Amino acid sequence: MVKSGAENPFGKGLSLKKAAISTILGIKVRQARLERQLGVSEFAEMCALSPSYVAEIEKGRKYPKPDKIARMAEILKVPYDSLVSIKLEPSQQYLETFLSSPVLQEFPFDLFGLDTGSLVELITRAPTRASALIHALLEVARQYDFRTEYFFRAGLRSYQEIHHNYFPDLEEAAESFLRDRGLEQEQPLSLETLTSLLSELLGYEIDEQVIPQLSDLRGYRSIFLPRKPPTLLINPRLDPMQKKFLLARELGYAQLKLQQRALTSSPDVQESFQQVLNDFRASYFGGALLMPRERMVADLNEFFALPGWNPERMRSFLPRYDVTPEMLLYRFSELIPEFFGLHLHFLRFHDIHGEYRLTKQLNMSQVMIPSGLGLHEHHCRRWLSYKLLDSLAKLRSSGGPFPIVAAQRSEFLDSGDAFICIGFARPLTLSPDVGSSVIIGFRHEDKLLETIRFASDPTIERDIINETCERCPLDQERCRWRVAPPIIYEQQNSMKRRQEAVEKLLRQFKVPTLD
Repeated sequence: MVKSGAENPFGKGLSLKKAAISTILGIKVRQARLERQLGVSEFAEMCALSPSYVAEIEKGRKYPKPDKIARMAEILKVPYDSLVSIKLEPSQQYLETFLSSPVLQEFPFDLFGLDTGSLVELITRAPTRASALIHALLEVARQYDFRTEYFFRAGLRSYQEIHHNYFPDLEEAAESFLRDRGLEQEQPLSLETLTSLLSELLGYEIDEQVIPQLSDLRGYRSIFLPRKPPTLLINPRLDPMQKKFLLARELGYAQLKLQQRALTSSPDVQESFQQVLNDFRASYFGGALLMPRERMVADLNEFFALPGWNPERMRSFLPRYDVTPEMLLYRFSELIPEFFGLHLHFLRFHDIHGEYRLTKQLNMSQVMIPSGLGLHEHHCRRWLSYKLLDSLAKLRSSGGPFPIVAAQRSEFLDSGDAFICIGFARPLTLSPDVGSSVIIGFRHEDKLLETIRFASDPTIERDIINETCERCPLDQERCRWRVAPPIIYEQQNSMKRRQEAVEKLLRQFKVPTLD
């Protein structure tokens, strides 16, 4: 059944289960028709159907009535029961899994300019090969524990990146909300104002008593109870600025009329892409409420005009907008590409007792950035993200001051690609023994130097970086940050030497080679 708020990619009036059945029927009809060497028009005429209707059947968009199926089975010389069975040939069995999966059923391909029917049509053209490809992809997914929600998150990141993470409709919705309520001059918005908007305007109950009473819930920032009146449970251990964001995001859900959503923050499970997309849209709206577009762009202009890197000026953004470092830098990632034309990436890492985990990423800089999934290697510790966490660990015993602010000019060892990074690090509020770093990196190009004057400041630390320790030629003497031996680099060199030896042998014995 289609969940509330989700679009059915197979067309209105078709349940998801029926959609998968329709697609399997289309595969079987097309295969049988081709085996009989019948064209679409010829087959349609024999079945007393229109060619366009037959085409829709084969694409999985239409499911004909039993009498029409019986006529097609007769013309195709296949048993009726075989044609309507949802079982495919053994060589195509993986298509059944794919066609009934949430990825195909709930992923809104239209956001990427794709038509699900066209995708299904490609499958029906060569179902056996498509099944083999899907089998291979499923194997990769199992090897890397790539669950459906990872696909949804990756899809959202791609959607954000192709739009440069800037969405005018959400900006305008937030501005209209502030303007309609006379809040344009009340900046930053206070916790009391946001609470009042939710409780008095929308009838919410806001409760900070329930979560502390249940130990299993204390790790959540908030829990939404979709009842009457709607109730938002907030963890009282959060900073006031974190509570403000939760309230602003809740206003986003209501103002944008987003029904399908996560009930907890952070969500444990993403049940559909629509949920992931709605959560993102509400969060974007919330950030735009707390950090209005016009004001933020003006402040960024002043900041970028500074002749030198000034960490205190960077730090001053936080009290000015009353936000956390992550809220601030993520807002940067939404506005800077649009209004300053710079390519950037955003990274958030957590240091969990010495184990670094990438927990959020967005890449619009078109340079290699660390990956957080499936790569069991050790990312280069020269990245600013890691250096911030290292500094945080050293400062933790003294109790601060937090957050730490830093900048770095990074250059890849092999390619020479470079970028300027600025970022923060601080302990997490709900898990103070866990360190968190957030950075944005700007790709080094002429536009960067023209736009950000302090990007050429020679006092900014410069460092050579690489992808992972396993792929890096720098030995321990040249890199004090190395945490793993260069296994992959040595394997690649060994393979290169073997290939060169084979080529030399071929030349020695005058064996002709294929160009």
